[in-house]
Amino acid sequence: MNTIIEHLTGMHTMTDQIIASDFLISVKSGVRNYAMAVTEAGSPEIKAVLSAQLEEIIDLHEQIMAYMIGRGWYHPWNVDEQLRLDLQNIETALKVPTL
Repeated sequence: MNTIIEHLTGMHTMTDQIIASDFLISVKSGVRNYAMAVTEAGSPEIKAVLSAQLEEIIDLHEQIMAYMIGRGWYHPWNVDEQLRLDLQNIETALKVPTL
């Protein structure tokens, strides 16, 4: 997004949050997919490789989650605060002018 437009729409602070949120959602999907693949593995060798990759993606999930929690963008243990933040993000998105 153009820097001037980001500042005019208030999105300059949202860009990193949006990227991190999308990344977290993708990684969560990867965790589910690897977990399913481990249960369907056809050999112990494949299961070991998939299990190692599952551990790596779980670690990545933890890193992204810690990053977002540290910046106040994610409140996994405080539903009320997460809901407040989600509603605030919706309001910001609704204010973005459409082209």
